[in-house]
Amino acid sequence: MEQVNWLSLVYLVVAIPFGMAAIWVLDSVGLRGATVLGAWLNFAGSLLRAVPCLDVRIPNPFAFFMSGQSLCALAQTLVISSPAKLAALWFPEHQRATANMIGTMSNPLGILMANVLSPALVKKAEDIPMMLGIYIAPAALACLLATTCLWESVPPSPPSAGAASSTSESFLHGLKLLIQNKAYVILAICFGGGIGVFSSFSALLEQILCASGYSNEFSGLCGALFIVFGILGALLLGLYVDRTKHFTEATKIGLCLTSLTFVAFALVSQLQGQTLALAAICSLLGLFGFSVAPVVMELAVECSFPVGEGASAGLIFVLGQAEGVLIMLLLTALTVRQTGPSFSTCQQGEETLDWTESLLLLAGLCTLFTCVLVLFFNTPYRRLEAESGGPPAPRMCAKEPRKISPTQVPPLETPGLTPLAGALQEAPGPTSLHKGHSEWTETSNKAEAC
Repeated sequence: MEQVNWLSLVYLVVAIPFGMAAIWVLDSVGLRGATVLGAWLNFAGSLLRAVPCLDVRIPNPFAFFMSGQSLCALAQTLVISSPAKLAALWFPEHQRATANMIGTMSNPLGILMANVLSPALVKKAEDIPMMLGIYIAPAALACLLATTCLWESVPPSPPSAGAASSTSESFLHGLKLLIQNKAYVILAICFGGGIGVFSSFSALLEQILCASGYSNEFSGLCGALFIVFGILGALLLGLYVDRTKHFTEATKIGLCLTSLTFVAFALVSQLQGQTLALAAICSLLGLFGFSVAPVVMELAVECSFPVGEGASAGLIFVLGQAEGVLIMLLLTALTVRQTGPSFSTCQQGEETLDWTESLLLLAGLCTLFTCVLVLFFNTPYRRLEAESGGPPAPRMCAKEPRKISPTQVPPLETPGLTPLAGALQEAPGPTSLHKGHSEWTETSNKAEAC
């Protein structure tokens, strides 16, 4: 059981040190390079996990499982921070929140599909090699599409003035600006704590519910409802924020409702026979809390502009993983062996634990992070202000006509010459959309002159 737990914990362990490297790759190498690298790492990890399942004598098969899982965890650090970058570079300002929502929610949607497909594929232990072999196919398809179909990190012309200024700060200087930004620090710590709370909730949900007599199938249903309603809520909230630009208000209201729902979960989950109530609470947790993640990523970019989107969104993810590890260790340390009558449906051999104190602490932490964010977080929308301060960067522009005074007009020496013909030979060259963005500069140099 300890080895199986490490296959999940490796995602948290890898995300903390290598998340910073993923931020650098995303903001320095570019969106295409990060996507291709992430696809190949995921494909290689999927292959490596399947090696022990072949008819080959391997002395330490768990080492292959762990190595493959570590490569997939490395790929995740590149994927998690990409939606904010993708939305900023490829979509206009009235579509960015929705684009970020689609990119962010695609990851939990894949997790939901795997959770539904895995029990259907594996009926006994001998079916595990077949499942691992099947999971190579989508990883290979993603690798093929990323390598052959993605040619550019940016579109031919920026969809907004903010896109033209993307990653205008260097990596180290951008991190320094983030640390000095009070509003960003509050947002990163509080929502990073929220990520840690939700990570702990997802990882410990089955153990919490089985101690109160609920089946593993019901725990899986609650996890599925959490993701499904989170995706639904993210869709509605993304469309609303794109129209209204109420990033801060949507975040604060969503987290307040999430805190109240967590308190309800901490109380109801310790009771027996409350299946409908628990299913409704898990659905509301997804609807209020899980759905606010894409909006917070957009808010992080708004309050830290012109720092790169990869750094502003990725640093929150790294902090969330670190806080998640600390919260999980704290929760498991507070659990004690249950002394009263046991209604446990946990697997045979597992101790029946009392999660009352741990759940109250989880609800208290969620409430604390929410209160700090509501009371102390306030920021101007720097990217929107920069975009509204002037017209968007033009795709190309011609040189202004020269003003010639009457004394500078040369006399016509030969009646047969046409002065206009010589002037027409001077075609004005296109200007760069933004000096700091090399790819758009190269693209505009190839464009046809005005």
